[in-house]
Amino acid sequence: MRYRLTIEYDGSPFIGWQSQADGGGVQDALVRAIKNFCDEEVTVFGAGRTDTGVHARGQVAHIDLHSAPRADKLRDAVNYHLKPLPVAVLDAVPARDDFDARFTALARHYEYRIIPRRAPLTLDKAHAWWVPRPLDIDAMDSAAKQLLGRHDFTTFRSTQCQAASPVRTLSQLDVYGQDDAIIIRTSSRSFLHNQVRSLAGSLRMVGEGKWSAQDLRDALDARDRAACATVAPSCGLTLMQVDYPEDVLAPPV
Repeated sequence: MRYRLTIEYDGSPFIGWQSQADGGGVQDALVRAIKNFCDEEVTVFGAGRTDTGVHARGQVAHIDLHSAPRADKLRDAVNYHLKPLPVAVLDAVPARDDFDARFTALARHYEYRIIPRRAPLTLDKAHAWWVPRPLDIDAMDSAAKQLLGRHDFTTFRSTQCQAASPVRTLSQLDVYGQDDAIIIRTSSRSFLHNQVRSLAGSLRMVGEGKWSAQDLRDALDARDRAACATVAPSCGLTLMQVDYPEDVLAPPV
């Protein structure tokens, strides 16, 4: 039986989503918990790889189990065996055989959170980027709109990125205030390695008045990693949601 899992985690203690030799990835924690529950060795296939320190509210994965437990029992048992790690399976549902968490995804939605204030962060230290000066939200949002659509994002991807092409299509890139924070919300079918954090770091420059909207556009057009501003830290980034076609989400028959 194939299952679709929706997973939430605090990425602070993990070396990213991807399984690691030392067992420090979120995948490793899930594999161990499933093994302890039903004594099956599984591979957990995720919708996307998050880096060290990056969080998720709506990561999606799929697994295949021979034992075919009831979905709610699977969710509760895996959560029991995940304790005390900051990972939870929010939902587990039977999935069709052709459902693939990564390859059938239509869109991924990320949020980057910045808190601009003079005092250092305490409660939010591991969940936001502290910027000790005011930022111009309107200028950031206006500049961000130039990056919507299909572009070569070479400037805004890691030099270690393994994607075959630097071309991606951003369907959303909004900057807005939320309580004491600034939220950068972005959506795309897929993202390049470090793309969202690179965009956040460059938008901060606009917010501080050090870059104009044209400077941001020039950085994009340069297609040169050296043109990117300092990459924002991983702590402010959260994978919020992954979208799939309705027919793929239909229950198995």
